[in-house]
Amino acid sequence: MSSYVITGASRGIGWAFLSNLSSNPSNTVIVIVRNKPGTEKRVAQEFPGRANIHVLQADLNDYKTLETAATDTAKITGGSLDYLIANAAYLTTWDHFDPIGTLGKNPTALEENLLANFKTNTVAQIHLFNLFTPLILRGAAKKVIAISSGHADIDLVAKFNLGNASSYAISKVALNMAIAKFSAQYHGDGVLFLSISPGVVDTGHFDHLTEEQLPGATSMFAKFKEYAPTFNGATTPEGSVKDMLDVIENATVEKDAGASLSHKGNRTWI
Repeated sequence: MSSYVITGASRGIGWAFLSNLSSNPSNTVIVIVRNKPGTEKRVAQEFPGRANIHVLQADLNDYKTLETAATDTAKITGGSLDYLIANAAYLTTWDHFDPIGTLGKNPTALEENLLANFKTNTVAQIHLFNLFTPLILRGAAKKVIAISSGHADIDLVAKFNLGNASSYAISKVALNMAIAKFSAQYHGDGVLFLSISPGVVDTGHFDHLTEEQLPGATSMFAKFKEYAPTFNGATTPEGSVKDMLDVIENATVEKDAGASLSHKGNRTWI
């Protein structure tokens, strides 16, 4: 039996992790969400009878609620945790389709967006890791997984001139470094800290784009196609999660400590 904590599990990739992992009744699956009543209602509707699902409320940007979630997790699991999957993130279309120089024409908005991304995608994740690592140290699998992004690959951005999603990408680069730093500290304890990019996943983020955003989106997908000629569009959350779980299960401290990998288990992002 394995125990899992998944953040941001009310929809999209997080929900797909919940669906997959809770299908095994021997797993204990704890999800941390902002909207506990809404998530509990959906769980009851879609997964009736799955008593191995536990829904906890917390906001990544509210340290006290994360602290309470860690305490409540310990009560559920008996004080240990096998896997922490840090999926929740801040993502907005504001910076997703314009280059950073264009965004800089509104310096106040750019700074606010950068700080919002950094607060949730980096600082809050560091708090999350610090609060849950004591449980991980008492677990069997000892794996901490951060859902990152291919946008955080500096070589990829430079080679293919990927100028979009600046604030998001910068925050994910910082997240990857945080994973490496935690790995440096806990490598000797046998804890695997690993970043994984889910690939290009259809989570509804590209629905209802404005006319101003469409050219940027078209350009971005054209560059994805240039990078991966076989790319024919976004995959499903379920397909991405299946691939990532294979990577997670096969990853070890000896060969993957502190690494940033794709859903393919390498550095091929699409």
